[in-house]
Amino acid sequence: MKLLMVLMLATLPLLCYAGSGCQLLEDVVAKTLDPEVSVPEFQQYVQEFTDSEAAKNAVGEFKQCFLNQSNETLQNFDLMMHTVYNSFWCKLF
Repeated sequence: MKLLMVLMLATLPLLCYAGSGCQLLEDVVAKTLDPEVSVPEFQQYVQEFTDSEAAKNAVGEFKQCFLNQSNETLQNFDLMMHTVYNSFWCKLF
């Protein structure tokens, strides 16, 4: 879970800089954290970003990791991501 957090935080400035904006990231994070969204639904939602079966499987494992977490952990992760969205660094882009 810590590795996932580090990877997401490392890519945030790139996503904002690339012109996709933070809204796309917020939408994906929201779907990731939503326990009502199943693995197949999540894979369908991000299919435009997966170009191989291996990537699709990785996305499925990623979502399953979040489904295995407690509601408290999911809420804490959501709070952390909103803190990042509202940070000075994201607003620069």
